[in-house]
Amino acid sequence: MNENGKLYLVPTPIGNLEDITLRALNVLQSVDLILAEDTRTSGKLLKHYKIDKPLKSYHIHNEHQTVQHLVSQLKEGAVFALVSDAGTPAVSDPGFLLTRACVKENIAVECLPGATAFVPALVNSGLPCDKFVFEGFLPHKKGRQTRLQLLAEESRTMIFYESPHRLLKTLGQLGEHFGSGRQASVSRELTKMYEENVQGTLEELTAHFSEKKIKGEIVVVVEGKSK
Repeated sequence: MNENGKLYLVPTPIGNLEDITLRALNVLQSVDLILAEDTRTSGKLLKHYKIDKPLKSYHIHNEHQTVQHLVSQLKEGAVFALVSDAGTPAVSDPGFLLTRACVKENIAVECLPGATAFVPALVNSGLPCDKFVFEGFLPHKKGRQTRLQLLAEESRTMIFYESPHRLLKTLGQLGEHFGSGRQASVSRELTKMYEENVQGTLEELTAHFSEKKIKGEIVVVVEGKSK
């Protein structure tokens, strides 16, 4: 294992800026460089906590091209922190490719515990938490129907991320494949001023969100199929 170079994966708040650990702040203060999904978003967080460190853009559009260069720097002893716009890196966010490359090259990787959206959404849902499957974002087009058909037989609680403009479409398709009476929960704007957690059947949730303008980051939690 490389004695000097190291990659820290640092969770950042999903809304409320107080949801960051003291350890995360210490790590961000100590590294040579912070890799950020959006330097403007991360810059606001760093400014809030008076952390003055170099920022470099690292996102889905450039990660393939930059991984090897970053690995070379890490092998030479650099210490980096990787943050996404919100939550834990590599969970439906950039980070997997660099982490995999570091593991392959025996570069130390350490992921700090911290904020992620799906855990509070799951616990808030009132649905079983002992066994669950995290699906992230469903495919937008290719493979979407196949995935939904497969998940129709899933007995564990299912968790999805969704965007505001696709929520109604997704709730409708989940109802078509799982049955409109399947219990579910939608969590929106978690940790923020207008946080909303709504539970009910897929049909009831579709009706609820059809009557309002939908904003914010969304987590959909769906009951598994009864055995």
